[in-house]
Amino acid sequence: MNDTVDELKQVMAEADCLVDEAQVYAAIHRMADEITEQLQDTNPLLLCVMNGGLILTGQLLPLLKFPIQAEYLHATRYRQETTGGILEWKLRPDIDMTGRKIIIVDDILDEGTTLCAIADYCKAHGADDVVTAVLVDKQHDRKARPDLKADFTGLFVEDRFLFGFGMDYKGYWRNAPGIYAVKGL
Repeated sequence: MNDTVDELKQVMAEADCLVDEAQVYAAIHRMADEITEQLQDTNPLLLCVMNGGLILTGQLLPLLKFPIQAEYLHATRYRQETTGGILEWKLRPDIDMTGRKIIIVDDILDEGTTLCAIADYCKAHGADDVVTAVLVDKQHDRKARPDLKADFTGLFVEDRFLFGFGMDYKGYWRNAPGIYAVKGL
């Protein structure tokens, strides 16, 4: 266990801070304003993608100044690893989506496979429209679709292995107060 804790402390000590805490909060406030402007009259259902979307959702909800219903789901491709695998549903949403506008909130748009699968699931279960909100869009050309982008994006960052503000390194450091990149990954 101490080897793990020491490794995790070293990862943080060596990490590059790409976006500091103040910049992250400013991005979240801007996202909240954009979401409010576009969705305030649509009776949306917000679905938080666990575990990564937890911090962003927790920060966004009090800033949304309109009635909104919030639920969660858990789908992952990473399972505390540093590379993605096959999508695994740990918990599907248990709410009627028929005729609803859905906003999916997650920490990062990397390749987009998870977000696309969740959006497809919502549409297949009767959602009228599905939009996405992510804190970070990682800039590269490996997206699930060439034109894939979130409807609401807080930050655009370089293509590195990221952690902090919901994103994790081997299950840890979701609590880091900014967006960090692991040295060497």
